[in-house]
Amino acid sequence: MQYGAAAEQAWYTQAVVAPAAAAETAAERVERLASESAVVVFSVSTCCMCHAVKRLFCGMGVHPAVHELDLDPRGRELERALACLLGAAAAAPGAAPVVPVVFIGGRLVGAMDRVMAAHINGSLVPLLKEAGALWL
Repeated sequence: MQYGAAAEQAWYTQAVVAPAAAAETAAERVERLASESAVVVFSVSTCCMCHAVKRLFCGMGVHPAVHELDLDPRGRELERALACLLGAAAAAPGAAPVVPVVFIGGRLVGAMDRVMAAHINGSLVPLLKEAGALWL
């Protein structure tokens, strides 16, 4: 009997915890997703710049966690949260899309321009090594 009561209580506890996760804001979700992997790319599956940044990382031997916003039911909310992180100009209504947005080691690197600038000036590889995404 004791086991049955414990199992029933565990089921109840899980049911109570699940709705709290649903209350997660878009900004909290971005922060959580960005901290779950060494390299995280927020992308749109049809965006050529997103494709280019993903290819850059794959060509370096880095396999980022990719979150395709157009395939996520809460993608628009996440995109607005990312725009706020990138600055007020990106968050303005009618502004250009903010993707790709890259996080390395849980820290915001930025959009494609920042990633490419870091790659060109040689600071991208040390960032990737520090985050544990690259072992060269």
